[in-house]
Amino acid sequence: MTIAVMKTKAEQALTEAFEVNAGKLPGSAAVSEARRDAIGKFSTSGLPHRRIEEWKYTDLRNAMKDALALSVEDAVKVTIADVIVALGALAHVDAHRITFVNGRYRADLSDLAGAEGVEVTPLAAALRAAPAKVAAGLTAVGAADDAVITLNTAFMTDGAIVRIAPEASLAKPVLMVFLRAGAEGRFMAVRNVISAGEASASTLIEAHVALPGASLEGQMNALTGLTVAKGAHVAHIKVAADFGKAVHLSNWDVTLEADAVYRGFQYTSGQSLARNQIAVRYDGEGGKLDLSGAFLVRGTEHVDTTLVVDHAVPHCESRELFKGVLDNAGRGIFQGKIIVRPHAQKTDGKQMAQALMLSSDAEFDSKPELEIYADDVVCGHGSTSAELDEDMLFYCKSRGIPDNEARALLIESFIGEALDKVEHEGVREALSTMARDWLSAAAKHRHK
Repeated sequence: MTIAVMKTKAEQALTEAFEVNAGKLPGSAAVSEARRDAIGKFSTSGLPHRRIEEWKYTDLRNAMKDALALSVEDAVKVTIADVIVALGALAHVDAHRITFVNGRYRADLSDLAGAEGVEVTPLAAALRAAPAKVAAGLTAVGAADDAVITLNTAFMTDGAIVRIAPEASLAKPVLMVFLRAGAEGRFMAVRNVISAGEASASTLIEAHVALPGASLEGQMNALTGLTVAKGAHVAHIKVAADFGKAVHLSNWDVTLEADAVYRGFQYTSGQSLARNQIAVRYDGEGGKLDLSGAFLVRGTEHVDTTLVVDHAVPHCESRELFKGVLDNAGRGIFQGKIIVRPHAQKTDGKQMAQALMLSSDAEFDSKPELEIYADDVVCGHGSTSAELDEDMLFYCKSRGIPDNEARALLIESFIGEALDKVEHEGVREALSTMARDWLSAAAKHRHK
């Protein structure tokens, strides 16, 4: 007996959107076949919900009531000045820039002049010309049974292909700007495919931002697949800063080869709902991972950070540190799993998640996990949540510091430990400025 599963309005809209827009999406015959396979899997599974363990705290089926119209042909007028305004403090970072507006590449807003040691190309062009073998590499990223990833495969319109040459040391970061603009809310799907050659060194930045005056609604599905070759060093920063009813679904799929070093950082604020998934796999011994992030939540915003670090080989190291500030009825979630396979002896893995609660209505759900099958390892995890230290507040105020400034200082100190993980000084300063702006806005909102 076959039982039909009732589709939600959003699930039905996404399936119908694919049928309407399939012919407009970039891709060769092989890519089109992969897209149809992906939408078929999504039609069977639907949006993830709380009965799925990994989505226990973020019921996307319930939260995503409807799907916005797919952005496939963008005609919104955007200038360089608009991009600078949307980037805010990040605009001061000297970087090679590739810009996408509502999920489509904009050559007039990009600047890759003088980018030596790195090749940056739009994904859409590669998809159109991709033979079967290339198409498989561009479309088979991440877990094949993940509904968010299958949606990305079905709908991806563009993104950046970044190839860093072996032994290249990039003088400037590569900044990938994903700008949301226009009066009409859109559903966007973008994909980045990044490879860092052997013994290379690079800094990569993803900026998901919105132009002031844009629609309050927006739905972004972003996936980045990244391979760090033997002996390469990659610093990878993602900034997701939006407003209104924005939904941000993000996946990082990272592979580390022998002696590779990867330092990842994620900053999230202003999203109505954000789900940041990170999967890291070690494919060679001697790999080192430093993964961190800061999420700032107020109102009824919801930010979920879910990560899996898979130690599949011996002699590798991983560090994870995530810090959240929760105000009003905001909710933060951290789910972190370290897996140590049977042959992954001499693994060193540590994980910590901390939340600062600024309101009695805020909520922090944390589920750190260790799944260890080897016996010669050093692993640990922890999680804390707390309010501002009243004694420290009193001390600051006794030294003449006003209450709001004292609170801001203590909060900055709390998240500063995570921000200090960002190696690039300009990016670190930009993130600190963004955090201070958020704190200032939160204080004003609190006293209305």
